[in-house]
Amino acid sequence: MQLSCLPVSFFADIISGEMSLAQWAQMGRELGLDGIDVSILFFPEASRTAIRQARHEVEDAGMRVNMISTYPDFTHPDPLERERELGRAQESVAVASWLGCNYVRLVAGQAHPETTREQGIAWAIAGMSDLVETTQGADVALVYENHGKPGAWTYTDFSQPPDIFMEIARAVKPLGVGINFDTANATAFAPDPVALLDAVIDDVVTIHAADTAVRGELEHCILGEGLVPFLPLFARLYESGWDGWMSIEENARRGREGVERSVRYVRQVWAEITKAP
Repeated sequence: MQLSCLPVSFFADIISGEMSLAQWAQMGRELGLDGIDVSILFFPEASRTAIRQARHEVEDAGMRVNMISTYPDFTHPDPLERERELGRAQESVAVASWLGCNYVRLVAGQAHPETTREQGIAWAIAGMSDLVETTQGADVALVYENHGKPGAWTYTDFSQPPDIFMEIARAVKPLGVGINFDTANATAFAPDPVALLDAVIDDVVTIHAADTAVRGELEHCILGEGLVPFLPLFARLYESGWDGWMSIEENARRGREGVERSVRYVRQVWAEITKAP
């Protein structure tokens, strides 16, 4: 298992420029991460020159970018807006390629009140299909996640309900879109997170390791202090032969301490389930 981190607690600082990408990479190296994750929101200037400079800054700190999280709204009721969202997603894949990313995290889109269940599922599948078709050759893998509610969104994720998530996941599998399984989302919104993992285990490519303090909504906390059953989830991953990139989605608002404690917890749990009997 290789470990990365999406620094949600530092999003505002990085987006504002108060904290540089190089500083985040340096922190990741000091905390023993194998790579760092980023958000597309970190790159308001998405030119090839600017992105390659960002990549050099990360690599100079001894790190690499593993995954870029993106927020396409493929379920928007306006067809022109869905077309614009596809264009933004295509740009995100280009940014990921220039950064040297392994993965681009996709979501279905927002639960717009005007969008029916059938429409949203069809539009999410169509958006990801078009994205796959138009970004071939980018050498970046696409992974789909049922999300919560990004700060830039008005509504929650359309595929938050497990049945919708599963229907979309099954449909995009033949396209080569894998699953980014988020432990906090599964715990908050599914009756049994281990059962949900079992349902997609063969398609799980990457993991977002996150914790929630409540069910029914996301209330992020330091990993190991909430309700997520990490031990059985990690054990199921290990039993299945999964050995990929796990990214801590750190949103406990505890700064460096929060990242450090979550990194230590994930490594301890993974070591516990992989140690020889």
